Amino acid sequence: MQPIQIQSGKSHILYDADLPIHAEPALFEPAAWRRRGQLLGSAQGRGETAFVGDGIHEYVLRHYRRGGLPGRLVRDSYLWIGLENTRAWREWRLMAELYQRGLPVPRPVAARVEHDGLFYRADLVTLRIPAARSLAQALAEAALPVERWRAIGVCIRRFHDAGVDHADLNAHNILLTDAGVYLIDFDRGRLRMAGHWQRGNLARLLRSLRKLYNESLDIAFSDADWQVLLAGYGDGKSQ
Repeated sequence: MQPIQIQSGKSHILYDADLPIHAEPALFEPAAWRRRGQLLGSAQGRGETAFVGDGIHEYVLRHYRRGGLPGRLVRDSYLWIGLENTRAWREWRLMAELYQRGLPVPRPVAARVEHDGLFYRADLVTLRIPAARSLAQALAEAALPVERWRAIGVCIRRFHDAGVDHADLNAHNILLTDAGVYLIDFDRGRLRMAGHWQRGNLARLLRSLRKLYNESLDIAFSDADWQVLLAGYGDGKSQ
């Protein structure tokens, strides 16, 4: 990876120069991709996510938005305390490090920060993982085999052993493919020494799975599945 940083007016862009992209504002705008007939789809979550493709790669475009009560008051503005402290810059740099370490994360493509006085807005572009679906989507379709639950536990352990504190580990931020398990969305994530936060990550994931189950009895999840995940997590240290 070759990170390059450029500035145009109030707009700052950080991108990987090893990828065939044009580091310009249109890269981050779903409307620009739509005009070229290259908008593939979209998804709604805490942020706004668009899926686009240029015929060579497919990308995920995410605009940072606040969640919960703050998001009702200030939708997408964050307090400016320096470029390196912006959410987009920190997430891009963390993902770049994890990707270069060989951990299963999407490759970061570009980040944009638009600075205006005391506040900023931000966007992030990553490579789309082919043929991936979230753990939540998979559970809505069918029960997972034991090997899958174990693989999820092993994957989480790999990140924890690397010191990666995922701030929002939930069933939507775990992706499954035929090739393996990936973690996504590292907003507010960080590298830390081992501690109680590791158990906190697992507890957050369990709450997410139980919430899905409580919201829909069609979700194929049981306490036995969780125990298999924990067994994989325990075995993951030797992977």
